[in-house]
Amino acid sequence: MTAVVTAYNYGRFLSDCVDSALSQEDVDARVVVIDDCSSDETPRVTSELCRDPRVTAVRNDANLGLVRSFNKGMELVESEYVVKLDADDLLPPGAWARATALLELHPEVALVYGQPLHFSTSAPDVAPGPAKSWTIWAGHDWVACRCQSGANVISQPEVVVRTAALREAGGLSTEGPAVSSDMNLWLRLAAIGDVARINGTCQGFYRVHEASMLRTISAGKVRDLQGRRGAFDAAFAATAGTLPDARALHLLARRSLAATALDEACRAFDRGHTEDWPVEDLVAFALTTCSDARRLDEWTRLEHRRSVGADRAKWHPQFFADAVARRISDELRRRYWLRCGEW
Repeated sequence: MTAVVTAYNYGRFLSDCVDSALSQEDVDARVVVIDDCSSDETPRVTSELCRDPRVTAVRNDANLGLVRSFNKGMELVESEYVVKLDADDLLPPGAWARATALLELHPEVALVYGQPLHFSTSAPDVAPGPAKSWTIWAGHDWVACRCQSGANVISQPEVVVRTAALREAGGLSTEGPAVSSDMNLWLRLAAIGDVARINGTCQGFYRVHEASMLRTISAGKVRDLQGRRGAFDAAFAATAGTLPDARALHLLARRSLAATALDEACRAFDRGHTEDWPVEDLVAFALTTCSDARRLDEWTRLEHRRSVGADRAKWHPQFFADAVARRISDELRRRYWLRCGEW
């Protein structure tokens, strides 16, 4: 098992990240670190890490970005399984052993993921233990579920990929937004093999901080939706386009994203945030994403709110009830995602 760790000015996190990979039990753990021309203490940290023969480090002569750096690291991978790991993320005890056990029993599975825990200070204290259960989807069915919701259900460090499938998929794609390259990859891998999830235990620690992509490049409602649209578009232009109903699935994904954008616009009216939420940008996104956007139920609901007016909408009994119901639904979906990996 090899973790390919891309690092750019994350020297303060890098040692803990690599240690969390090397400390995985019951697997032959290896780490490849690609220093993307960092200007902080990363070169010193990687030099110290390479005292362990299980660690290989390469420094780029120029900044190549996350996608090309990861693909460069993949060229050095010789193991059967690989993990894409950002330098600010961590792995919980037993994660790799649980994933490899599943992959060994199910050679048709291209990738396996599990529950991630998001943290911002110290890593959560999670005791090692066996998986409570597994879920395995046919790759086509998993893609169809993603298209139905338009959502990305994977954070990243919780994923283990079969190296052969990753090479068949062509690694991370340079097509589409870099920020959604992971989602693009999961979709392309699901078109090659099946997808599995380990249930009942944490498989990855995802760090959220002010410099993380979640807070910087991918910040903002419209930008997030644009990233997801780019991931679907690029995936269906590649291996996902070979699925028998690829065109219908692609249209479903874009329709779902348009509906999500319009629902976000409705939320702005319900919460009295029309002045500070990008309502018109969300509407423009929906119209450019789905040719039938004006026929969606979410469009009708938004028009109703517009007719009432921004000042009165948040006090409207029906819209207030909608907002309450939506919050309950969001929380139930979040809990379902944590338990089952679906959204």
